[in-house]
Amino acid sequence: MIKINLLPHREEKRQQKKHDFYTLLVLAVIIGAVFIVVVAAYNAAEILVQNQRNSMIKAENEKLDAEIKEIATLREEIDSLKARQQAVEDLQGDRNQPVYLLSELVTQTPEGIYLRSVKQDGQRVVLMGYAQSNERVSEYLKNLSSRSDWLDNPQLVVISATGIGTGKSAKKVFDFTVNVGIKRPRDQEAAAIAAADAAAKAPGAVPAAPPAAPAVPAAPAGNQVVKP
Repeated sequence: MIKINLLPHREEKRQQKKHDFYTLLVLAVIIGAVFIVVVAAYNAAEILVQNQRNSMIKAENEKLDAEIKEIATLREEIDSLKARQQAVEDLQGDRNQPVYLLSELVTQTPEGIYLRSVKQDGQRVVLMGYAQSNERVSEYLKNLSSRSDWLDNPQLVVISATGIGTGKSAKKVFDFTVNVGIKRPRDQEAAAIAAADAAAKAPGAVPAAPPAAPAVPAAPAGNQVVKP
């Protein structure tokens, strides 16, 4: 027997499909919301952990900053103590400087040079005197520059022709002023050590004995007149 369905079956199928669609849509929204909540919770947990790490790093940085500041303070104190120690050593070493200075002036002053004034200001010495000629002054500067162990870097400040004496005893001389540096004993020791190191590094060199402390020289006899 043939059955004929006179009901609107197409409309029912359409309604069923619409119902299924909305059901799937709601299910997708729920699943999406759950996923978003899970992801948000995970991100929040990660942010919390990272914030804790950041706080720990910040605390450690503050501790390191305090330690660095303390180290800088200690270094300043050490540098200050070293400066004081160096000053004391310089005072002890400089006690013999006048002896070295007078000895070198007598040794390095050539004939025809008369010193009338010697003035020391720190590590510089101002020499004022008379010379028979410009050549004598040039020779004097050369001696101070290359032949002296304690004096270095001489500089001619001024030289001018003048006369001394009156009448028949009047003479034409050159009035000059020379500025020269004087070395400290520690500078001498450093130069000796550097020279020994350079000699030791040379091929075929024989190691040299360590430099001895500079001895106080005796004032040599001479015919130059020095009036400090």
